Amino acid sequence: MTADASASHDLPTLLARVALHDRAAFERLYGATCAHLLSVAFRILNNRDRAEEVLQEAFMNVWHSAASYNPVVAAPMTWLINIVRNKAIDTLRAGRTERASTVTLDDEALAVASDDLQQPQQLLADSLAKARIDGCMGTLTASQRQALALAYYRGMVHTEIATSLNAPLGTAKAWVRRGLDKLKECLEARGVRA
Repeated sequence: MTADASASHDLPTLLARVALHDRAAFERLYGATCAHLLSVAFRILNNRDRAEEVLQEAFMNVWHSAASYNPVVAAPMTWLINIVRNKAIDTLRAGRTERASTVTLDDEALAVASDDLQQPQQLLADSLAKARIDGCMGTLTASQRQALALAYYRGMVHTEIATSLNAPLGTAKAWVRRGLDKLKECLEARGVRA
């Protein structure tokens, strides 16, 4: 008689020891019953991976609820089969519910025009252009960057830029003009066109 066969005859004792969280008894119980219980789960689910998941969950239940086993109500193998069967049916129902709640897309829904701005190639091109612009902005002086930022991001005119930067009007105009010229030249050299 093999160790698993002898363990299957001793299932009530093993379950009693598992109730006391005896790991060795749990391993023997698993070894004696896992093949049969896996086949029960597989017959219900018809999927090996899902059956193995159910078996694992079922044995977690056994580990935590072995103390609730009552030999008067059911034989040990019957009790174990019921746990696996119920878990497998729950998994099967959950899968059906998930499939039922998933809307099937018709041809009209799939024919939605794509947004060219969200295409990977366009996103990459935009990212590269931004990197080139950032690089060109780095070639400007701090005064030129500030003057351009105030003009383009805050919408300020030359007199407001001069006041904000505490500079003469002619100097502020020169910062904007020279900054734009330098930026345009840098961007064209890097292949960025307006």
